[in-house]
Amino acid sequence: MKDTHIISSDHLGLKKLFEIVSNNFKLELSEDSKTKITTCRNYLDEKLKSQKSPIYGINTGFGSLYNVKISEENLTKLQENLMMSHACGTGDLVPKQVVKLMLLLKIQSLSYGHSGVQLETVQRLVDFYNYDILPLVFTQGSLGASGDLAPLAHLSLPLIGKGEVFYEGQVHDAAEILEKFNWHPIELHSKEGLALLNGTQFMSAYGIHLLFEAHKYSYLADLIGSVSLEAFDGRIEPFDELVHLVRPHNGQLKTAERVREFLEGSELISQEKKHVQDPYSFRCMPQVHGASKDTLAFVTKTFITEINSVTDNPNIFVQEDKIISGGNFHGQPLALAFDFLKIAMAELGNISERRTFQLVSGLRELPTFLVENPGLNSGFMIPQYTAASIVSANKQLATPASIDSIVSSNGQEDHVSMGANAATQSFTLITNLKRILSIELFNASQALMFRNPLKSSEFIESVLSLYRAEVPVVHNDRELHHDIEASIRFLEFLDIDSEELF
Repeated sequence: MKDTHIISSDHLGLKKLFEIVSNNFKLELSEDSKTKITTCRNYLDEKLKSQKSPIYGINTGFGSLYNVKISEENLTKLQENLMMSHACGTGDLVPKQVVKLMLLLKIQSLSYGHSGVQLETVQRLVDFYNYDILPLVFTQGSLGASGDLAPLAHLSLPLIGKGEVFYEGQVHDAAEILEKFNWHPIELHSKEGLALLNGTQFMSAYGIHLLFEAHKYSYLADLIGSVSLEAFDGRIEPFDELVHLVRPHNGQLKTAERVREFLEGSELISQEKKHVQDPYSFRCMPQVHGASKDTLAFVTKTFITEINSVTDNPNIFVQEDKIISGGNFHGQPLALAFDFLKIAMAELGNISERRTFQLVSGLRELPTFLVENPGLNSGFMIPQYTAASIVSANKQLATPASIDSIVSSNGQEDHVSMGANAATQSFTLITNLKRILSIELFNASQALMFRNPLKSSEFIESVLSLYRAEVPVVHNDRELHHDIEASIRFLEFLDIDSEELF
């Protein structure tokens, strides 16, 4: 069906994920996925019957308890105990859109047939996704190695009728929702608890959600920077393609191209200039924004590789007749990627605030603080303070999380990625970037008013027409908090074609 995404072994890309999420597609397991899941489970059942020696995570304890063998009659209890004991999350609730991505990515990983889960278990996760039954998951508790244990325990508890879920705008006990749908709690078989709890879906879901956001705000940084360039009466020459072909970083070329397109037909950019050079925050947008784009490309590649992978442990290889305990749950690739993402996005905010500063400084025939009667009015003095404060907070958040580690599980898990901390830091940082850019747009829109009657390009004038309907020009001092919040909402709801983003 058109509004359904079929879970399969086909490569899942960022554009497809954005389509699934933005159109609220339902999920359905392909026949091939069902066969792989069932074949793997049957293999594991037969292996347990024939093999008497312990197999880690299947008939043993977990972590540093790996050498404790568990009797066959206690294997279901072992899985349930694992899930309950690991549900130790705390802190804020994970946003619902991230939890829904966690479900999707866990289903995808389990569908490859290397995890040993029952088909019924995966199908129930599909049902949760399709009916918007979203487990309550908490932001704190994962070390980003051994998988995202605590968050994934909370994600999985409702399978056995425990924990809490969001459903139709309210929090419910999971048992209540199972009863509503006439679903029995899943009776977990050997290895299933570990398959559900091991994995990187907390980090990955944050990563995919933030990549949607990062690509959007990378585009908007170019657009808003172009408005600021116009307002500052900047020059177009630094965006000439010839400059960038002799230093052909992809992101640099793309940024310069976008700015040229945004400003095509502008009266302002083509007028004779009184100055021969612009400050770096304007002139070097291709180099700075472009470097962030190139970093974003690397981060995207890392996360797309991850979500098309098997990340629990041990891995089961039916054809090769092997069950191998490895370390695919270790989040180091994601932790590094998050740290790179944080730095790249923080820099977009850093250079944005510098453009805001230039606009309010009384330069280039713009009034000081962009107000018609400065002195009596403070005008746009303090929004720049706000942006500067947020930029500083982002510099602190951009400190790498991946350089840290701490020993856990009695020394068995002696190096961890801290990728989950990097994920939640990235979420806060990119939310901050949105605020910084909204303040720049607020300032740039105001400054451009003083360039009348000359006009910018048709495209920029059309965007500003929509913007000023939500955030009017400031003539006298008023509570600018409300304008900044309106500016943030404008960016949040601004619809950009996905072809422009990915």
